[in-house]
Amino acid sequence: MATFETTARFDKDHALLDPFDKERFKRVVIEEFVPDLDVAVGGGRFRPGLRVKGVRGAPGILEMTWAPDGRATFQFGEQLKLDEPHVIWRRVGTHDVFRSP
Repeated sequence: MATFETTARFDKDHALLDPFDKERFKRVVIEEFVPDLDVAVGGGRFRPGLRVKGVRGAPGILEMTWAPDGRATFQFGEQLKLDEPHVIWRRVGTHDVFRSP
């Protein structure tokens, strides 16, 4: 199972989401992102609907689509557990998160 942490900016962004979007983001992470994470780290790919890709101009930072206008940015950090990916959530919200990913 992967480990996760959040930045202070992510926490602020998340607090601004309405309850529906908070639940939707959580559901997508649990039901789609986490199951694909081990496959992706092992050289596979995330499912196409998540549209995980690098953020232009921000090396090492990736973006994920979790709703029609829902985006989140993240990066991989140092493993906290052997052979378990560590994800650092950086931003969550709309396309506006790309102004400062």
